[in-house]
Amino acid sequence: MNLTIHRGTNEIGGSCIELQSGSSRILLDFGMPLLNANGKAFNFKEFEKFSVNELVNKSILPDVKEAYSENSKIEGLIISHSHADHYGLMHYLNKDIPVWIGKATHEILKLNTIFLNQENNIEKPNFFERWKKFQIGNFTITPYWNDHSAFDAYSFLIESNGKKLFYSGDFRSHGRKKEVHKKFIENPPKGVDCLIMEGTTIGRNTLKSKTEEEIENDFYECFKNSTAINYVFTSTQNIDRLVSIYKACLKSGKTFVVDVYGACLLDKLSDYAKLPSLSKGYSNMGVYFYNSTTTKLINGGNEKLVYKYVSKKIEKDAIINNPSDYVLLVRPSMLRDLKSINSKDGNFIYSMWSGYKEQPKTKVFIDLLVSNNFKLIEIHTSGHADLETLKEYANAINPKLLVPIHTNNKKDYKSIFEQPILELDDNQIYTI
Repeated sequence: MNLTIHRGTNEIGGSCIELQSGSSRILLDFGMPLLNANGKAFNFKEFEKFSVNELVNKSILPDVKEAYSENSKIEGLIISHSHADHYGLMHYLNKDIPVWIGKATHEILKLNTIFLNQENNIEKPNFFERWKKFQIGNFTITPYWNDHSAFDAYSFLIESNGKKLFYSGDFRSHGRKKEVHKKFIENPPKGVDCLIMEGTTIGRNTLKSKTEEEIENDFYECFKNSTAINYVFTSTQNIDRLVSIYKACLKSGKTFVVDVYGACLLDKLSDYAKLPSLSKGYSNMGVYFYNSTTTKLINGGNEKLVYKYVSKKIEKDAIINNPSDYVLLVRPSMLRDLKSINSKDGNFIYSMWSGYKEQPKTKVFIDLLVSNNFKLIEIHTSGHADLETLKEYANAINPKLLVPIHTNNKKDYKSIFEQPILELDDNQIYTI
């Protein structure tokens, strides 16, 4: 089995792995970079007009042979989860390449196409199920369900020609699916020749991450004595975090207010797990109709998504008259609407990785709210495994070889892990 990591050996994001066994070739993830070569946030709009060859030459698209042209030799693409750094460039691939994906992940990508101007249309998706083997060419693949900040995340055991490779995808042990991680550690795959394991948090702090339940309590402590409005800036796709906020609102008597995108996500994913959902009658929830989103949906022929939540609408005057009753999910694109609410103080809770605060739009957003006497509060825990969990994971699998991916610090692996480490470079071919 030949392994090529086309991107991810020395960066977080943009993951793309190719495996080849005999005449069969498959791809694991096909993500968009998070950062440019200069270390600033990657903005794909700068490259939209370039051809495929130009994008490959600029190292924007992975240099995967015969992946973009007709009669592609790639037999399948497997998407691990719904974060764009793992799927964001797949629309450039030849449309005849079969895509394997989790059902809930597919639903998220369909909503992202509507709300986030992404190109995520998969004409004939193939759905895998957790812990059930499926076949692509010479490869036998078993998906393992992960605890991660993405709702429907997986790792994969890939077997071919007597060899076993395990790809961790993105994972952690302190989220709302921590029991899934615990069961994995108790019964890991055996006889793994090569483990490709993420190390997002390596080189950051070495402290054990807060659990999502602890985050929920931090939100509750913040909300319960609040006499003004509470804005929370977090990823709407971080469903664990939305559950934490909702539960904190419930305990503190606040109304949790999402936009139409958040309402649609929670409704759709509540078909796969017990989640707060407006369509399923959960209390202490409502929808604020932000002008830009509502206009875009109606102009795009998606007015049904708007009308679906009219009965759950939270009026602007209600928020203005009783601001302390509400907790609003917010983001920079909502700034114009938030100005019309005209709140001059309150809590602004930042609930994402701290590095995003330096992005220009985010910085302007935060600075404006702070200048309006909002108190900036940080409540967050990582979507990725802490150092203790990474060690536990590697020891449980105990592979013959450990390969770093999704990390800025691959050279630190040798001093952290007990297993033999192979530091690959992007596009380097290694035979297992």
